[in-house]
Amino acid sequence: MAFVTTRRAALSRGSSGLAVAVVLALAAALASPARLGAASADGSSGGSPDWHVVSVSKLLPSAACSTAATASNSSAALSVVHRHGPCSPLLARSGGAPSHAEILDRDQDRVDSIHRRASGGAASRINPARASKGVSLPAHSGVSLGTGNYIVSVGLGTPRKDFAVVFDTGSDLSWVQCKPCGDCYEQQDPLFDPSQSSTYSPVPCGDAHCRGLDSSTCASGNKCRYEVVYGDQSQTDGNLVRDTLTLGSSQPSDAIQGFVFGCGDDDSGLFGKADGLFGLGRAKVSLASQAAAKYGAGFSYCLPSSNGAAGYLSLGAAAPQNARFTAMVVRRDTPSFYYLDLVGIKVGGRTVRVSQAVYAAPGTVIDSGTVITRLPDTAYRAVRAAFVRAMGGRYKRAPALSILDTCYDFTGHTTVQIPSVALAFAGGATVALDFSGVLYVAKVSQACLAFASNGDDTSIGILGNTQQKTFAVVYDVANQKIGFGAKACT
Repeated sequence: MAFVTTRRAALSRGSSGLAVAVVLALAAALASPARLGAASADGSSGGSPDWHVVSVSKLLPSAACSTAATASNSSAALSVVHRHGPCSPLLARSGGAPSHAEILDRDQDRVDSIHRRASGGAASRINPARASKGVSLPAHSGVSLGTGNYIVSVGLGTPRKDFAVVFDTGSDLSWVQCKPCGDCYEQQDPLFDPSQSSTYSPVPCGDAHCRGLDSSTCASGNKCRYEVVYGDQSQTDGNLVRDTLTLGSSQPSDAIQGFVFGCGDDDSGLFGKADGLFGLGRAKVSLASQAAAKYGAGFSYCLPSSNGAAGYLSLGAAAPQNARFTAMVVRRDTPSFYYLDLVGIKVGGRTVRVSQAVYAAPGTVIDSGTVITRLPDTAYRAVRAAFVRAMGGRYKRAPALSILDTCYDFTGHTTVQIPSVALAFAGGATVALDFSGVLYVAKVSQACLAFASNGDDTSIGILGNTQQKTFAVVYDVANQKIGFGAKACT
């Protein structure tokens, strides 16, 4: 069943003005200025809408930060903002956001990392600059992913000090940069100073968290030493430590005592000005696993439709009533990833004719840090063809943008009409994407279908964060299922 239940659109040139009026009225009723659009209707009921209608002026995010409420059913609810958007505390010091081409090129690095980990391929290359420093920690084929796109603020230590960190479902170890630091990149906030925290302690080498790391050694004083090398060749080295973690409000009840994380003292790469990274993967050392005893085995988040708005990350929160679930698939070869079964895709209300076996053969991982959804090549070609047919000749084609090969120029148009896209999962859950999950808009003259091909039918599919926008994405680890609730944030 679909999560968006507006009625079926039957649009013509003569009715476009009425459709836009309906969209604007709905947006005003929802008090959601950042929302990109919704479908119009012709009197039919039920089913996914066939079309999104949106004002061209709404295509690009606002330069100002708008306010959005976070989840209210958990005290451990953190505000989520895009690291390159106007709500980000990092933007002022970062020298500006990277270009869209740079973002998408880095996205491909992350995808390559996922594919290597999922296939159990050869060990990743060691950064020559790292080798020249005499780093002796071993490399593993399970190289971690590149950095993610969304940040939250967390408190560490006693007394609490706040840090802006990337959160990432594709990573396990959480870490921040610490004093004393031999080689740290420039970050937003002062480095975490262990000497100023009364609850800090190092993790010994024999600890289960140390033994469970992909790469660790034992330093003098029986201190566990970690290394994480990411797919884009960013890296962090440091000591594994324990301290108090505070989420949400500053109340003591929201603190996790003895939280295990990395205290980085030799770090470099594409972290921007973020103070570190918090992992929500499935390993024992991840934030999600360590918080399970206090908040329950699971978490949820909502990524806003616009870089100028805020969503939330919530630990242990109850699922929204409109959430629809599909089974969480467990794979022994890459146990830290969250898998689900994508079984079909609809474009403009019509099912794209692709065998379910095409999706099932490689499987699909859901990832908060990948920007663009990757499909098996056979599925992508069919989805692209269906989208191009539905778009017709109404809009001029635009040049490709990095990995995105199906782009349009909306210059001169007041409104645009875009076919809907819905993802069908095993068990009957169907996710009708928000407009912001259909197109990746670099500029009005270059708006691209926000899907890409894996280049083959054997590499793992990836459900990226563009398609997850505005949904409450619920990771119910206790019951081994993943849910999607529409309109959880704007």
